[in-house]
Amino acid sequence: MKKILVTGSGGLIGSEAANFYLNKNCLVIGIDNNMREKFFGKQGNVKHVIADISKNKNYNHEHADIRDFETMCRIIKKYKPDAIIHCAAQPSHDKAAEIPILDFDVNARGTLNLLEATRKFAKDACFVHVSTNKVYGDLPNTLHLKESELRYDFAGIKYKNGISENFSIDQSKHSLFGASKVAGDIIAQEYGRYFDMNVGIFRGGCLTGPQHAGVELHGFLSYIVKCVLSEKKYTIFGYKGKQVRDQIHCYDVINAFNHFIDNPKKGEVYNLGGGKENSASILEVIKKIKKITGRQLNYEYSDFNRAGDHICYYTDMSKFKKDYPSWCKKYNLDDIIKEMIED
Repeated sequence: MKKILVTGSGGLIGSEAANFYLNKNCLVIGIDNNMREKFFGKQGNVKHVIADISKNKNYNHEHADIRDFETMCRIIKKYKPDAIIHCAAQPSHDKAAEIPILDFDVNARGTLNLLEATRKFAKDACFVHVSTNKVYGDLPNTLHLKESELRYDFAGIKYKNGISENFSIDQSKHSLFGASKVAGDIIAQEYGRYFDMNVGIFRGGCLTGPQHAGVELHGFLSYIVKCVLSEKKYTIFGYKGKQVRDQIHCYDVINAFNHFIDNPKKGEVYNLGGGKENSASILEVIKKIKKITGRQLNYEYSDFNRAGDHICYYTDMSKFKKDYPSWCKKYNLDDIIKEMIED
């Protein structure tokens, strides 16, 4: 039986990974200590998600902290997994400013702990590291943009397909979250390239899905849908609400990971997102939700944009599609929104 270890198994991507591989009759080992509740309060609690996954007899849960190196060594030595999908993280760039040391310990030191434990006890395992597009900092904001009634977009043809892996991660404002994720990203690359390990780094855009526990500081699409359905007031922070993101469904994310695990590479970096076809501004999302539900979001506008926030970002996935041509997206943006509403 194939053994898959998933960190952050109670979160959006981690739980999707766990269920994906349980459906393939794999043994899944989940690591999650519900630290998301510490980050975001009661609305970040993932105990119910873990309890639901734990009903499957092929799921083994480890209530452990990735900052604890000895415990990570014990777990990886015990199970010797065939693949590790590292999703656990402090995910909010706003929250990181309040807890910079904890943020770095989780995102950078936690990643190092897992990589080193893998090198010592399961070196042939495939290691998937979930990074972020925030490693590019706010440098995308220096690109020439065009403004329309509802959104910003890249001007010219160079970025017509979005941001590729060749884009610089240096000399820009990242937020402390972005900086800690850069550290984990580079460390993961080095374990692949320096130690000749099967490590893939995936720089995710907006990874989402119906089980996404969106909060004001993280997961904007999920949070907007939640505000519409609960009639809660939503705040748009800056850029006239025309800031653009691309959305990719968590199933499509894990399916991409699975393609990599089946044919891994050494320290390769891939951008991962919905692409231009799944991109939308906040104003466009509000309009889409109204069209689907007939309900208007109650929102207010603040001129204050979040530090390091992107004005326009969507993902060029040409590199991944070239290396893994049989992968394709199952969910478009309307599919994602409708599933969130119906869930």
